[in-house]
Amino acid sequence: MTKYAIIVPDGAADDPIEELDNRTALEAAETPNMDKISTEGRQGLVWTVPAGMDAGSDVAQMSLLGYDPLRFYTGRAPIEAAAREIDLSIEDWVFRCNLVTIADGKMVDHSAGHISTEEAGKLVKELGEQLGSEELRFHTGISYRHLLVFHGVDFDVRTCPPHDNIGRAVEKILPRGKGADRLINLMAHSQQLFSNHDINKVRKDLGENQVSSIWLWGQGRKTLMESFQKRFGLRGVAITAVDLAKGLAKLIGFDLIDVPGATGFVDTNYEGKGSAAIKALDKYDLVFVHIEAPDEASHEGNAEMKKQAIEQIDKCVVGPVLDALQSNESWRILVLPDHPTPVRSGAHSAEPVPFAMAGGNISGILHTTFSEANAAKSGLRIENGFELMEYFLRS
Repeated sequence: MTKYAIIVPDGAADDPIEELDNRTALEAAETPNMDKISTEGRQGLVWTVPAGMDAGSDVAQMSLLGYDPLRFYTGRAPIEAAAREIDLSIEDWVFRCNLVTIADGKMVDHSAGHISTEEAGKLVKELGEQLGSEELRFHTGISYRHLLVFHGVDFDVRTCPPHDNIGRAVEKILPRGKGADRLINLMAHSQQLFSNHDINKVRKDLGENQVSSIWLWGQGRKTLMESFQKRFGLRGVAITAVDLAKGLAKLIGFDLIDVPGATGFVDTNYEGKGSAAIKALDKYDLVFVHIEAPDEASHEGNAEMKKQAIEQIDKCVVGPVLDALQSNESWRILVLPDHPTPVRSGAHSAEPVPFAMAGGNISGILHTTFSEANAAKSGLRIENGFELMEYFLRS
């Protein structure tokens, strides 16, 4: 039986960065293991975001897991609700509820300084006590990432993700459309609740970004997807610290492995993820490992941090998993970002991403290091991102 591994360094693709001598983070980073995969196997470009859709990890990861977002996607928040096993009716609307920092009328920080889960939990609990009702329920998540569920309320709104709008005037990115007034009113009430909160007083004294508001976005209704095992005949497991990836995994029937110290940030437990993936290969046909760190570094606008995160992924995840796979008679490995997140903009991009795969019956096209430019030179292009999974498993 063939063993498969897919490793996703979230947002790792980029444009040339001045601080890295006009190289991308992938080009600047020391990645001998990714380079081995691309040199001995093959690399190419894949479009994970269909034309007309927002360049979010939700859409992109749905594509790379083998599912057409134009068919299955209903919104980001419902996917995260699945991760937390929040029971949604078909009429419910669920929104992502970030804790953010707004200053001088501009979006300053989408994560309120990557607030701790303990602090965030207290704030979200108070939101529920002060603003919650039978039709409006807050659900606590991890760090700045939370959810708000509306029951019996209808929406037709356009919202903006805060991480893609750092530095922009808030008034230009407020919700628009049917039900927008209700969302804006809730955000305004949260600002009143947070303005003199004890948690913010401590954060101010420590020189940390304060939580000035909730931010509602990523809305949608309950998501239903087909089983991966039914579709591809393989039993899968996911290793990730991010609810979005966990939700997608649950929706397609993957098991989940929680790794102690996995944070969804650059301080995550890279070694733990690699070790967990190796152990999972004994039990599962396909292991999916997602690492958020490069994406978060891009949102921070920190090129060196992004480079270091990619190097840690290569050393602690890609390398050990590649070595473990080769003890099997038949194996394949695939490495790719879900979408680009350029450091310069700090926002997700819908541009194609490079991928590299190696293993049984995979012959090379362009025997060179893994990068955006080299992937483009290979001539291998997959324009419908959801078709990459079939290509990886069956080609």
